[in-house]
Amino acid sequence: MKTVLDRIAIITGDIVTQKVDAIVNAANKSLLGGGGVDGAIHRAAGPGLLQECRSLNGCATGEAKITAGYHLPAKHIVHTVGPIWEDGTHGEDEALARCYQSCFALMKTHRLFTIAFPSISTGIYNFPLARACRIALTQTRIFLENNQEIHQVVFVCYGPGALRCYQEAAQEIFVAETPPTGSSSLQDGPATGENPASGH
Repeated sequence: MKTVLDRIAIITGDIVTQKVDAIVNAANKSLLGGGGVDGAIHRAAGPGLLQECRSLNGCATGEAKITAGYHLPAKHIVHTVGPIWEDGTHGEDEALARCYQSCFALMKTHRLFTIAFPSISTGIYNFPLARACRIALTQTRIFLENNQEIHQVVFVCYGPGALRCYQEAAQEIFVAETPPTGSSSLQDGPATGENPASGH
């Protein structure tokens, strides 16, 4: 039986090229496209995505909605709206945790086994990266511990700084399980292109 850590990958690369059941789009509330990851996903998926998103009536912060993947290698896109960072006293941590919980709930509902995340809210929404990494990995650990059928959760980082931040957070959260340096679970995977993978 694989451990939780065996089912987590932290890589650098382009989220739109990930061959998984679903990639996660760090969307805005309209779901109608934007900058960063959101814009990159809409451009790569093609106009059918925008048409479907128009039928979803937006999405609240912390919630998630699912669409087809269209021209992407991923079968589906899970759109979630992260919180805008103010000062950490306005429920930002809880809202970001709900983003991951909502995405994982859709995985269960739609019987998805692999998913790739960008770094939600750490772009123009200014959520502190180290704090966001710990929340992302904590929620992932909780989910994987209770859902052995899930094959893999991938975190696609936008550069070496973000990669190190995720690796350091993983070493804190998975102290008992962290493998020796050189294990593929926490190392830089094959880059698949440049991508601003900090979502909003």
